[in-house]
Amino acid sequence: MRLMKSFVNIGFFLLTLLLFFSCKNGANKIPYVYVDFTIDLNKPEYVDLSVPGGYLYLTGGFRGIVVYRVDFDEFKAYERACPYDPDCGRVNVIPDSLIAVDSCCGSEFSLKYDGVVLKGPAREPLMQYKAIYYPNSNLLRITNQYQ
Repeated sequence: MRLMKSFVNIGFFLLTLLLFFSCKNGANKIPYVYVDFTIDLNKPEYVDLSVPGGYLYLTGGFRGIVVYRVDFDEFKAYERACPYDPDCGRVNVIPDSLIAVDSCCGSEFSLKYDGVVLKGPAREPLMQYKAIYYPNSNLLRITNQYQ
């Protein structure tokens, strides 16, 4: 009986190790990069963000940032690195759609609905930055500083 209990404990330990080391989750986390800047939407270089459904690629973040205008008062800002493999490729918006596709693994994400995965292999949504819109001055702040 005691020998049987030892085998069960060893088996449980080996199974736990196997699951721990075979799990890819967390293996390819997107590195933290400080993001905190403001853009003036009155400037001509940001004209693509003047209407709902418009988007624009910006520098910053780990692999770049895509900003999407949901409606007149709401913007979304996403990291362009794919959560499946951040070091490979970057997401690009399919023109005239609300979908971003990773150039490396082919994962698809919804820009309108918080970057959720529409098609894998990615399992996690796009990393999102905080987008704060100031309508009186038509300024947009993009940040990962949650103060």
